[in-house]
Amino acid sequence: MKSWGSETGIRQIVEVNWADRWQVYQRLNELDIPCCCETNQPLQVEVTNPQIAVQFWSVMRHFTASRQDLICRLEHCWRIRYQTF
Repeated sequence: MKSWGSETGIRQIVEVNWADRWQVYQRLNELDIPCCCETNQPLQVEVTNPQIAVQFWSVMRHFTASRQDLICRLEHCWRIRYQTF
């Protein structure tokens, strides 16, 4: 990723699989994360605070992690939630 500063945060040019780029853009918009996705251009995301950074990381993980990794993570969360002390 290449980054450059702006007045409000750090803008990132994100290397996303071209097939997934539009879905990532749509999800970031749903989360109100500032981003830009123009025709034949890379996805650009503006990270202005730690919350946006974590949300962005989560969205990217969803699109880049293997199915097995996502299943293991979900099972781990279930175990923690229903674990008795």
